[in-house]
Amino acid sequence: MSTGPATPAPPRRRVPRAERERQIVDAAVAVFGERGYARASMEAVADRVGVTKPVLYTHFGSKEGLLLAAIARARSELHDVTAAAAASARDPEAMLRAGTRAFFEYLDRRAPAWELFCSEAGVTADALEEIRAQQTDLIAGMLAAQVPDAGPERLTGWAQVIVGACERLAVWRGQDGSVTTEQATGYLMDLVWTGLAGLRGRD
Repeated sequence: MSTGPATPAPPRRRVPRAERERQIVDAAVAVFGERGYARASMEAVADRVGVTKPVLYTHFGSKEGLLLAAIARARSELHDVTAAAAASARDPEAMLRAGTRAFFEYLDRRAPAWELFCSEAGVTADALEEIRAQQTDLIAGMLAAQVPDAGPERLTGWAQVIVGACERLAVWRGQDGSVTTEQATGYLMDLVWTGLAGLRGRD
């Protein structure tokens, strides 16, 4: 009995480069988080995405390049969410509070990725420092609007204090899961805003 000609398989959809890279980075963060960066293989990442290893190397060059791409994406996302939160605030205090809370909320959403980045300090040190520098510049810009008479060095110094405090609070929250984003934000504001409000009130 004739079964007739075989039905051709539907053509595979070509995935846009940006979408494919997003898929690869998502898979890499998941695999690195499950196995640890050192034990994770590019083959495991490729299997997770459903592509061949050469595709990964074409896009990112190496396993280290893939990890750094994940950090670069996080840096961009963190800037966007903290800047947007601050921009939506109604006054300087609310601006600092909203930006700080957005920082903690973002880290909560990306907790496995941030734990991975921090655990691979030998590979990620420079990339993480770029994130600190980015956030320092962003906060210094916010502070300039609050204390317009302050010089650039003083603004940068204050911003460094805030970034360092936020980072340590984030580490503490990772160790003590009972500390909420609102509590951590409040602790920072208790100290930082008290000083800044006083400076803003000077003639």
